[in-house]
Amino acid sequence: MHYAATHAASLADPAAFWAQQAELLAWDTPPTDTLSQDENGHYRWFHGGKLNTAGLCLDVHVRAGRGGQTALIYDSPVTNTVRTYTYAALLDVVARCAGGLRQLGVGVGDRVIIYMPNVPEAVVAMLACARLGAVHSVVFGGFAPAELAVRIDDARPKVLICAAGGMEFDRIIPYKPLVDLALELASHQPDFVAVMQREFVTAELQAPRDVTFASLLAAAPVPAVPVPATHPLYILYTSGTTGRPKGVVRDHGGHAVALRFSMEAVYGLAPGDVIFTGSDIGWAVGHSYIVYGPLLRGCTTVLFEGKPVRTPDAGTFWRIVAQHRVQVLFTAPTAIRAIKKEDPDGLLVRRYNLKSLRHLFLAGERCDPATYAWASALLGVPVVDHWWQTESGWPMLATLVGLQTMPAPRAGSAGFPVPGFDVQVLDEAGLPVPPGTTGLVAVRLPLPPGCFPTLWNDAARFREAYLAPFPGYYLSGDGGYRDADGYCFIMGRVDDVINIAGHRLSTGEMEEILAAHPAVAECAVLGVADALRGQVPLGLVVLKDGQTIAETALEAELVAAVRTRIGALACFRTVLVVARLPKTRSGKILRKTLRQLADGEAVVVPSTIDDPLILDEIDAALKRRAAVL
Repeated sequence: MHYAATHAASLADPAAFWAQQAELLAWDTPPTDTLSQDENGHYRWFHGGKLNTAGLCLDVHVRAGRGGQTALIYDSPVTNTVRTYTYAALLDVVARCAGGLRQLGVGVGDRVIIYMPNVPEAVVAMLACARLGAVHSVVFGGFAPAELAVRIDDARPKVLICAAGGMEFDRIIPYKPLVDLALELASHQPDFVAVMQREFVTAELQAPRDVTFASLLAAAPVPAVPVPATHPLYILYTSGTTGRPKGVVRDHGGHAVALRFSMEAVYGLAPGDVIFTGSDIGWAVGHSYIVYGPLLRGCTTVLFEGKPVRTPDAGTFWRIVAQHRVQVLFTAPTAIRAIKKEDPDGLLVRRYNLKSLRHLFLAGERCDPATYAWASALLGVPVVDHWWQTESGWPMLATLVGLQTMPAPRAGSAGFPVPGFDVQVLDEAGLPVPPGTTGLVAVRLPLPPGCFPTLWNDAARFREAYLAPFPGYYLSGDGGYRDADGYCFIMGRVDDVINIAGHRLSTGEMEEILAAHPAVAECAVLGVADALRGQVPLGLVVLKDGQTIAETALEAELVAAVRTRIGALACFRTVLVVARLPKTRSGKILRKTLRQLADGEAVVVPSTIDDPLILDEIDAALKRRAAVL
């Protein structure tokens, strides 16, 4: 396939293009309509078709005689474990887990929350839910109880599956107490909690609600249940600009078609190839390219429990590539920066034979040119920065290594639109901007298969947040530009969601926590540039009159509050007390201007500002704090 012709064909006749791709899957019932619209006017793919994603991931390959091929490699340096599963073995355990869930009353359309680290049992649980036609929602292991409770109340699961705990470096994190607290906070209560015990931590079970995960695997295996292509496969919560998480819905049909296509076209992988995605199953990357994408394509996927550094050192990723003969490594720029920080000269790479590696893919945040150049020189393979979101479920911009006549990657750029995506850069009136001009990144409708068709129980918010701003377009919330050669550059969020080491978190939610402190009159949280994590939050607070609390004491209390409510992954560590915040005459805090000040960028003072002198006060306070730090 040639890139230009393939992309043009996908936009000229989307239905015909994706109908051809859909024919590559084993449908139980072929679709009657490739592209249609539902009662809300939202686009849906493959209406009338029936299939089962877990069946496509496992049963199809076993029936084709490839059951002996390795499907999953579990590599856990934190527990000193390497374990492999063939397609036949993985099918057996998934079918038995599905049988166990069915005995707990889980059926088509029921929800199951999975709160686990990167362990094979988590992958098994995801596929078992899919096998039954149940809808899973994976929550990042160790997420704060309050956040887990919100997801429990929104998804209303029949069963919650959790691990007894996880391990980071040499620290054990018990999960069951967090789950128990979340259930105390939640209004909805699942019928059962299935707990996977671990060798290094044992959870206390509360009968009759709590059962062991092992008991699920003792059930008889059950077959895959064909479901409509438009039936939900999973819900994945992503931060919203209001602080209330959005439940992104993924369906069976479009998701399977898109991911299989992407494995070949974007990543250049064939059945039997090995992909190592250094992410967590709690994020979209983990769903798409640890679990579903590789198995749909018949590849071998590496599930890694650990960190890129200190497990045991900054050569862990290179050891995995060499040991498991990985063709594609996919991770976040943050991971590469962490490795570079601990091994700046790349000495650890020399220990390993990386001849199997063909490409390094980066996503989750923009890769800065310095990191791009370091990785390129170190590994000697193409480094591909590409762009996508939880909402899209697969890449929207990339250098597609599986297609011919594709321009080479360019530092700082996320590449070119992937087939199916008509990516545009618009001004605030919704009109295209000329090359080199930064604007709002949007995608012309219809979005291709694999993208979210709606939000869970919130079609109105789906329209308001994504479709209403520019009719006929999906508004990504990111800003960027296209250069004269057609390369696209994504420069970051234009709302108050910040990207911390690839994790999208809402500053609005952090502001809500800060504002609840009795000493705080008003506040703003902004994402400032960080060499390691991409962005970290900075809190600016205005004290109530008469408050005499020391700034250091206030900072400690606010940091603890954010850690309790959201978790350590928020990386919220710095609070600055200021006399006032810059606002427009209508009272809107000028967060973009504050970010520019904090990052040392040139500031264009908005004409709507109420008092320009406030910016000088804030700038002086930021410089004083930077000098102290």
